[in-house]
Amino acid sequence: MEIERTGARTGARALARQAMKAQVSAMAFDLCVERGYESTTVEEICAVAGISRSTFFRYFASKEDALLGDVADSGEHLLVALRARPDDEQVWDALRHALGSLIDRYAADPERSRQLARLVRGAPALAAAHHEKNARWHVLLRPELARRLGSDPSDELDPRPSALIAAALGCVDAALASWAASDADTRTPLEDILHRAMTAITT
Repeated sequence: MEIERTGARTGARALARQAMKAQVSAMAFDLCVERGYESTTVEEICAVAGISRSTFFRYFASKEDALLGDVADSGEHLLVALRARPDDEQVWDALRHALGSLIDRYAADPERSRQLARLVRGAPALAAAHHEKNARWHVLLRPELARRLGSDPSDELDPRPSALIAAALGCVDAALASWAASDADTRTPLEDILHRAMTAITT
């Protein structure tokens, strides 16, 4: 019985931490949209959120992490989606379908996703953090891509897994940039833009 109570308390603390982290992240995002990323300091985020600087850094490694943390976590979902694709599917097609899970996360909150894409394009520090996120995804996805290609994941002389991942994530970035730049009245669904971008690689 005591074990159950301890587990319940631990779960409640984890949920409370997750909720607080999401709230601070949302406040940081709104502040950066309003004032500009470079003009917004961690101290200003803390003031709006009503937390100390030390508390902020218990939740986030950096200001960039406060804005991109949820996106970075999407890599795990992408890997799960890729592993779920049929083994006999063409690798590029498997990647394209697996990326649907990522596109769904962006499309679930389209205005925030477009604003984030604009922030990334306009802020070098945030763009660098975005590239670091892509690098982490690259490491995460490479063994599965190598397996599907019949290659040894530890064989660094085989460029194919890395090339496919770089091309696919480049298509995502290109699709997001196009989607964010388009007018609301004429905006094509993000899924269709990604499909167009990925089809361009194979034609």
